[in-house]
Amino acid sequence: MTSEPLQIPLDQLRHAFDVVLRQVEASAGLTVTLNEEYFWSIPGDELYDVLNEPKTLTIGQLSESWQRIEDLLAHQDRALGYHLVWLADVIRAIGQDTPG
Repeated sequence: MTSEPLQIPLDQLRHAFDVVLRQVEASAGLTVTLNEEYFWSIPGDELYDVLNEPKTLTIGQLSESWQRIEDLLAHQDRALGYHLVWLADVIRAIGQDTPG
């Protein structure tokens, strides 16, 4: 199952994120409450290997992922690409918990 690599313009991604955040803010207000804390996580080397069932599931923690994002905001010069993974943990939870 190979295909062409997906090219995503970052300006469009940023715009889409802003559109969705404005919708969430309109329905939920300035703060969202996440009712779950723990989630299943598939290690990166198995996540996209869809031809094989993951052998390893780990447990992630939303408060830990959010703490990493707060640390990033306090020390922006220490940004890593992996911050997107922690941000994605939080965004997924918000998306699944927020109506509309």
